[in-house]
Amino acid sequence: MRGVLILLAVLLAAPALAVTPQEKLANPALEARAEEIGNHLRCLVCQNESIEESNADLAHDIRVLLRQRLLAGDSDQQAIQYIVARYGQFVLLRPPVEPATYVLWYGPAALLALAALGTVIWLRRRTRAAAPAAPLTDAEQQRLADLLRETET
Repeated sequence: MRGVLILLAVLLAAPALAVTPQEKLANPALEARAEEIGNHLRCLVCQNESIEESNADLAHDIRVLLRQRLLAGDSDQQAIQYIVARYGQFVLLRPPVEPATYVLWYGPAALLALAALGTVIWLRRRTRAAAPAAPLTDAEQQRLADLLRETET
């Protein structure tokens, strides 16, 4: 029983290659190029899967388009540029570092730095607020004693 569970876990952990037999190119070299390029293109529906792994209809359309471009004689770079021109740079799993993508590359680090700064400020304010009060002066202690005696009677 344990072996069956391990086998099931391994099968479920494997990437779901969504390329259907009808999409595959007859030329193995072209198909290998298409798969390599497809592994670097993002499914715009799933967002964390390549178009080669996704079962989404849009990923299927991009896979077909990519293979059409390669059959038409495009180089790898030309095919990628065509798809980026049509769908935007978000289709790239690793977009280039340039001003238009700075938020993608540096945004998470900036948010983490802001969160750390906010935590430090919050902790400092909390320790200042929790600082022990200054001891009572003699006059304050006398006034407190008087008030306590008044409430006892």
